[in-house]
Amino acid sequence: MQDMLSSLSTYGYIILFLYSLGGGMVAIIAAGLLSYAGKLDLATCMIIAAVANFIGDMILFYMGRYNKNAILPYFKSHKRKLALAQILFKKHGDKIIFIKKYIYGLKTLVPLAIGLTKYDIKKFTIINAICSVIWSLSLGIASYQAGDLLQKAASFFGDSPYIIPLMLLCLLGIIWLYFSFATKKRVR
Repeated sequence: MQDMLSSLSTYGYIILFLYSLGGGMVAIIAAGLLSYAGKLDLATCMIIAAVANFIGDMILFYMGRYNKNAILPYFKSHKRKLALAQILFKKHGDKIIFIKKYIYGLKTLVPLAIGLTKYDIKKFTIINAICSVIWSLSLGIASYQAGDLLQKAASFFGDSPYIIPLMLLCLLGIIWLYFSFATKKRVR
């Protein structure tokens, strides 16, 4: 266990950057918890996550804008999700750029969908930069603060260490079921 924590403190920033290019919610939460444990620096983690998240969204936006032919085969198998992203963009406008950072599955589709439209690049860049910073700060600080709660829970469940991963697995299952139901094609 100590070797793994040592490796995370050595390579944690690189892992955080790479993972945050494609979403990174789990990575910034883990970085916040590791920062609470003293293995990483919270401010550095939040900066790295914000920059990587911004770059990842910009790459997806540019792929949608300038490389449509390469991503169209991807959209053929995800038509319903793309339609959902477009509906959310029409309904919520610029706010969806912020909201999608917290919803798994929309992280990649929304910038691609917006890139397919004639949405202003400068406007997307500014909103994306602001939203990336807010996303990084909110999750980084919240997970750092949750480190104390997690430490108390670990000491409470010390005799039964399998309970916390089991509870997390159940929570992930419930979230997966919700999104499966929400995106399921309904017969009319």
